[in-house]
Amino acid sequence: MTSQVESSFITVEGFRAHLTLPVGAEPRGATLLLPMITGIGRRVREFAQSATARSGAATLVWDPWHGPSSDDTSFGELQQLHTELDDETVLNEQRALLGYLRREYRTPSPSVAGWCLGGRYALILGARDPDLSAVVAYHPTLSAQPEAGTSVDAVESAAALTMPVMVHYPGKDSLVPWEIFGRLQTALQSRDTEAPTIIHLYPRAKHGFSDDRRHNEQVNADAWAVSWPQTLEFLKVTANGKGRDA
Repeated sequence: MTSQVESSFITVEGFRAHLTLPVGAEPRGATLLLPMITGIGRRVREFAQSATARSGAATLVWDPWHGPSSDDTSFGELQQLHTELDDETVLNEQRALLGYLRREYRTPSPSVAGWCLGGRYALILGARDPDLSAVVAYHPTLSAQPEAGTSVDAVESAAALTMPVMVHYPGKDSLVPWEIFGRLQTALQSRDTEAPTIIHLYPRAKHGFSDDRRHNEQVNADAWAVSWPQTLEFLKVTANGKGRDA
């Protein structure tokens, strides 16, 4: 069942964000999306609209660049903005958005889903906020060497997650070495929790396969077509508290 949705840019505690709501109904739960390097571009807005239409949840999108996105800014400029991110500053922004979802939509346990750089932050944010209902990380960007501003080890954070987790990893990821994925997989599967760990491997897909600009390669389009319906169902089911520790 799908719902009609409405979307708009809003300001939360001084931070620009994008909100999607079901039309004519109270939201059933809430999800925070953490974008890839594109920021809140067209594709990420489509993710939000699809998530709300399928689940009926309020879907809020964090804006990593406070305005610019792939809609109006070159990839080179967005890469430069990426180098200026600082983990603690970013996490404070994201926690403010989670606070908004909890207050505004009376959702004590929102979920979080992220892509690329947002996938990395989803893992870290889940460790900082154990009351999340679920964490989803799409091709999280986990570099072999720490970059400027990345003070938190996302793999160590993953080991501390207590909620259901879903990870989508492309086997031909040029940014995340296979051994780093192996560390992440071990960390998640070694968790002392009843919450499930679901790891999807797309052997021939490439980093960022969720972006439809990469769907000229059929293997990326296929990975997205398989992964997204399962992600939506995962978020919908876990919003009801299933799979969490008591």
